[in-house]
Amino acid sequence: MRAWISGGSGFVGRHLVEAFDDVLAPSHAEVDVTDAEAVRRSVEAFAPDVVVHAAILNDHARLQREGWAAYVGATRNLVATGAHVILVSTDWVSDGTGVSDEATPPNPINLYGMLKAASEQEVETVARISAVQGSSDAPRSQDAGFGYFVASIVRALRAGERFTVWEGPDINNVATPTLASDAARLIARIASGGHRGIFHCCGGESVTRRELALRTVDVFGLDGELLEFGPAPDPGFPVPYDTRLDATATAAALGVELLSLDDQLRRLERSLACTT
Repeated sequence: MRAWISGGSGFVGRHLVEAFDDVLAPSHAEVDVTDAEAVRRSVEAFAPDVVVHAAILNDHARLQREGWAAYVGATRNLVATGAHVILVSTDWVSDGTGVSDEATPPNPINLYGMLKAASEQEVETVARISAVQGSSDAPRSQDAGFGYFVASIVRALRAGERFTVWEGPDINNVATPTLASDAARLIARIASGGHRGIFHCCGGESVTRRELALRTVDVFGLDGELLEFGPAPDPGFPVPYDTRLDATATAAALGVELLSLDDQLRRLERSLACTT
């Protein structure tokens, strides 16, 4: 299957590139997705079976100025090519008050969530991901979201450093962890099956930050005495607290079984062992 992928050099994007057989994933320098004509030329020349839109603007300051063009405008440019577009979206389209299934209407509480929710309205197919875990070439520290959280803990504890797990009402404290590689495979399955609609491409188990940290220590065989728990710094913008995703309908539609958290952690442990 031929896939044109935006954001192919990003964390999730790199896994998407590996999940398809025939891929064109132009860099931002090669194709700026906010440039409608550049998008049209590139997509038409490649003639893909599907376009997977994974590119994001991950700069809070620029988001204030350029967010609409970078998210909604770019999505519209891709849809205008006439290709089947799968938008990679986020659990942050929710308001953070509890579990959401595929039919729960978005109700974002910050600008990023709003821009993703608005972008969802432009496409036929949405693949929401959440609390994405995996190994990365660029070390990432803990932030207000769940992303890279496991790798951050493993990196610190393996180095004998203490790690404070943030807890509090102003950060994303409950979510549904997802391996980036598994999310990519689910998205490829959506594409190959020609599915349309909203899909939750995530794991099968939701946890708090504390539980994720403790189970990471257990699966990776780390020193749990190095873990601490404390308040988070002010993120500077509203963050949804509880973004659990129910993916029951997605699993049924795609004919898959969602991974438990321990299965995901064991897979990640093997992956990180190969990169060290």
